This record gives sequence, structure tokens and C-alpha cells, in this order.
Amino acid sequence: MKLQYAFLLIAIVVIGAFLSGCTQQQASTASGQALKIGVVASMTGPSSTTGKDVWQSAELAADEINAKGGVYVKELGKSVPIVLVQGDDESTREGGQKAVSRMLTQDNVDMLVGGFSSAVVSAHQSMVAEHNVPYIITGASTPVITRRTDVNTSFMFHHAPTTDDSGSQTTLFIDEGIRPAINEKFGYSADRPLRLAVLYQDSPYGKGHLEAVKNTISNSSLNIKVVAEESFKMGESDFRTALTSIKSADPDVVYVAAFLNEQIPIETQAMRDVDLKKIFIAIEPNDDPDFYKGVGKYGEYSIIQSRFSPYTVPKGPTEAATKKFVTDFDKKYGGFPGMMGVATYEGVYIGAKAVENAGTLNKLAVRNAIADLQMPQMVEAMKGQTINFSRDFRESKFDLTMEQLIWDPAVNETRPKIVSPQNLKETGFVLPDWFVPAKA
Repeated sequence: MKLQYAFLLIAIVVIGAFLSGCTQQQASTASGQALKIGVVASMTGPSSTTGKDVWQSAELAADEINAKGGVYVKELGKSVPIVLVQGDDESTREGGQKAVSRMLTQDNVDMLVGGFSSAVVSAHQSMVAEHNVPYIITGASTPVITRRTDVNTSFMFHHAPTTDDSGSQTTLFIDEGIRPAINEKFGYSADRPLRLAVLYQDSPYGKGHLEAVKNTISNSSLNIKVVAEESFKMGESDFRTALTSIKSADPDVVYVAAFLNEQIPIETQAMRDVDLKKIFIAIEPNDDPDFYKGVGKYGEYSIIQSRFSPYTVPKGPTEAATKKFVTDFDKKYGGFPGMMGVATYEGVYIGAKAVENAGTLNKLAVRNAIADLQMPQMVEAMKGQTINFSRDFRESKFDLTMEQLIWDPAVNETRPKIVSPQNLKETGFVLPDWFVPAKA
């Protein structure tokens, strides 16, 4: 009986200590003794693969910062830990609104990072504006996100290339890299216009790319003719009707503005079901291990515009940081990170640095510190090798790459090789033997 009482007493002490610890942790967080960062990620729904990458990369950054002592806050006279709060937007506008509302009103986060889909982010921006919480948006590439005038976006910062930036560079590569290669291989005159089809998601992201393509062609007087424009709803999986329509338009190149869960079936169905033997273009949200695994042989020789890839590391000042990030991610999660992950990883570091520079958790002061940030680039190559945000629309600027997928029999998957820009080029662009140019 005495032994039972002894065990009971020990249990009471242990439970009491646990509850006390929880209470102290809650009180500490509630009294501002932690930097609470809400991570907007698509943990469920069609974009859940990317969402998992976003969350894990944010978690990796927070763990690294906390392992080094946390974030020093001068006003408190000490360092505080980062506490992440997960906000699953469910890959929908309504899900994003629900998640962000909870993080702002119940979790009382100090800032937000993440946000993948332009449509989803645009739906909850008004909530962020109402609460004046700093938001480091690491996706949602439409420039409207920080340029819209119906919502006060002054607390929102875009740490991702806009559709203007990525669309322009991709279109220029089509003109400067692909068009001459077609003309040379098939003996066409240099003034033959390249025929381009655009297959785009019916969202601000997709429409932004279509607009960027057209504007770049017009503003730069490129010898490119858009012969087809086909849209699809976000989350669709059967693209054969649209691809058949594109085939009838007889393009040389198909520019696709889609997410990972859409890009894979698009390229697969194009080659397997529609026999559309053209060069396909993918945009950076797809630079993810699941993309290379998913497209298989059907993706060989396609092009992806990127700013980070787990399978090719640009030579230069970011090389060591990139290798370390990939190694650390693999060690922690048993796999490779994607492009959306690395942007959010950096987003957490940006937030931590801004708090240290501000010396306080005051949201306005932190917002101003982000606006004034001059931070050395990390994994992603930045213009001027510095992470900062433009004064007008609070956008960071990246050095982007164009990569071609080449089959690697050793891993039984394609792997990307940088074909542009010239200073980072690993190999030249290749037109495959199966490619069929437009007849016109």
C-alpha cells in the first residue's frame, strides 16, 4: 500500500510539473516572450505536396534559429524562441480565410509567412490588412498581391518572383534560346516567327503569366506569335481536350502556367495521349522532387524556369548554402526540398532578422524593419546578392535560371541542367529528335 501511495505521489508531482510547464509556456507566449510565426501552407487539398514542403522548410529554419539561442529582442533584453503556428489553407480561398482568421484572432501571431496560391492569398489579404500583421509572402506570384489598391498591402512583402519577372525571362529565353535552335535544325530563315501556345490556370497566377508573355513579346518586339490560349480551372486533372485544341493550332512551344499537381498530368497526357511532340515549359513552383518523379520520360527535354532546384546547384556565392540546406533538409525529413520550401525557409529567417533589427515585437516596427532590410542572400541567388524589398511594391528580386530536363538512367528519372543564363550554364539547349516543329 505504501508503495502504491509512493507511485501516486510521484505521478502527482510529474503531472503537476507538466501542467506547470505548459502553463508557463502559455504565459510566456502570451506575454510576448516568443516570436509567433503563422505559416500559411496548403497542408491538405490539391496543393498538399507543396504545402508539406513549405511547412517542413519553415520548421527547419525555426529549429536552426532556436538551436542558436533564438531571436534577440532588445526591448526585452533577451532572446526569445520562434514558435510556429500551422495554418492549413486547404488549397482553397475559404480554407485560407479560415486559417488566417484563426491565426490572427486566436493564436495572435506576430507575423505570417508562406502563402502559395495567388487566388488563395488574395482572398485573405483584407484580414491581414485589418490586423496590420507583417506578412512575408513566399509564393502567390501575381504582382497584384502587393500592388492592389482596394486593400492596404503595406504590411505585405513579396519574397517570390512575380509573374512579370518569371514570365518575362522565360519568354526571352524562348526567343533567344529555342527559336534559333529550331530555325537552325530545320533550315528555317532567321525571321521565321516561333509559334507559341499558352496553357494557363484560370487564376491570377495563370493570367499573370499569360499577360507577362504577351507584354514581353510586344515590349521587346520578339519574333513570337501566340497561336493558342487555353485555360483550365485550378485542380483539374484531365487536360486532353485543351491539349488537343493546342495541337490543332500547331505550335512549336507550349508555355504552361500550372501547379505541380497539374503540370505532371499535362506533360504526361500531352506526350502519351495526344502525341503533342513539342517543347513544354514549366514554371518554378514545379521545381520539386515530385515533379521529376511524376513526369518520368514524358518530361524529358522540357524546360523549367527556376530559382532553386534540389538536383542542380548553380556555381557561385550561394553554392555552399544551397548544398547545406538540401543536406540538412534530407537529414531531418528523409527527402529533398522544393522551390516553395526554400523561399519559406528564407522567409522565417527574414522575419527573425527584422525582429532583431527592430529590437521589438511591435508589429509596425517589425514591418518597417522588413521594409528597410538589407540582408545577405542565403540559398536563392538575389539581385545584388542581397535580400531586400523594393520601395514601391515591396518585392524582392531574384536571379532566375532556365533548366532542361535530361534523362538520368542512374536514377531512372530526369534531372535538370541549367541552360541559361550564360554565366551559370551547365550545357546547351537540346532539341530532341522526336520534336516536330510547326508546319506554318
